[in-house]
Formats: sequence, structure tokens, C-alpha cells
Amino acid sequence: MKKQNIVFIAKSLDGFIAGKNGELDWLHAIPNPENIDMGFNRLMNEIDAVVMGRITFETVCSFGIAWPYRKHVFVLSSTLKCIPEALNKKVSLLNGTPFEILRNIHKKGYLNLYIDGGSTIQQFLKEDLIDEMRITTIPILLGGGFPLFGDLASPLEFEHISSELYLDEVVQNHYRRKRSSNSR
Repeated sequence: MKKQNIVFIAKSLDGFIAGKNGELDWLHAIPNPENIDMGFNRLMNEIDAVVMGRITFETVCSFGIAWPYRKHVFVLSSTLKCIPEALNKKVSLLNGTPFEILRNIHKKGYLNLYIDGGSTIQQFLKEDLIDEMRITTIPILLGGGFPLFGDLASPLEFEHISSELYLDEVVQNHYRRKRSSNSR
């Protein structure tokens, strides 16, 4: 059975996923009165679980909204020791290398994963463990902040699959990792 690790994230024109102080208000710079999900529900139908870092988990918890994920969430952290009681059956804590984490999650029967959070995405890319990226670009320059991508040991090639335009301003590009037949 095929395994997929998919990134689904928004960035600014200059490549940042959060502002200099972690601010995310710019994500809502373009009015969305109809609450178009920009492919989020489609993604949720394709995946078995979500893998995110501690900072992303804590950020989502701070939004003061209902838990937005209908799939199980694995939070990667070596410092977080417990999760809020209301999320006990929806969230699990894991730590280890990306390979160990994937092995553990796959043993539980979760094969198609949504990988979320800046440092988590960067760690998985460093190990060449990302199969697809759906990157939504918000037309704003932040001038600094937390970058989506970090250093890599060598280039990773992706092919462009499609582009979608939302709200007449927001572009979502879908990429798939180019792999030789003997890799992974």
C-alpha cells in the first residue's frame, strides 16, 4: 500500500509562514466571507492522520476554536508531557527522528499523512520524506519571520502538478517529489 507525506501550508510572497514575532494575522489579509477552505477538506479526505510539531499544536490550541482536525493528530515533541484532556482521544505525543516517527505511525495503520509546522516540515525535507507539497501563497511581503524552507544537504526536485486561484488573489501550487524508481 502506498504511503504519502503531504505538506499543506500557507506562506507569504517572501516565503515566511509566520511573522517576526510568530504572528499569523496576515493569513487573513484577504477577505474570505464565504469561508472557502482552499482545499483543506479535500486534503482531510486524502489523509489518515496529521503530524505536527509542538509549536504548531500549541498555536492551533490557542485559536479558541473547535478542534479543526477530524483525523488523528500526532504531535512531535520532546518537551510536552501531556495534552489537554479534551483532546486525549484525538491527539498522541511522539518524539524521535523523522524515520522513527514514521515507522511508529505506520505500524498503527496510518499511511497517508499531512505534515504540518515549520520545523517539522524542514526536518522531513532534510530526510527527503515529503512526497507532495500544496503551498498556498498569500500576496503579502512580511519582510522577515519564520521561513518555510531551511537548509538542505542537496537539492530536492519537485514537479508542478497544478495551480488553483482562490479569492481572486491567493494561489495554491501543488508539487510532487520527483523520485527515481529505486528511491524510498
